[in-house]
Amino acid sequence: MDKVKEAFEKVKVFLAEAKAEFKKVTWPTPKQALASTSVVLVVVVVMSLFLGLVDFGLVKILRLILG
Repeated sequence: MDKVKEAFEKVKVFLAEAKAEFKKVTWPTPKQALASTSVVLVVVVVMSLFLGLVDFGLVKILRLILG
């Protein structure tokens, strides 16, 4: 029974520390979150197009080499 009480006490301490850490977090404003999300989406689209073109080019080169 002592192990159960000890486990609950550890969980209680962990949750209290987690709550304290969440209070320290600087949360972004909705405007900042939207701007960051937009940047990520643009970078993902650009990188996808670039990698798609590289893949397409490499496939063409391999088909020329291998016949």
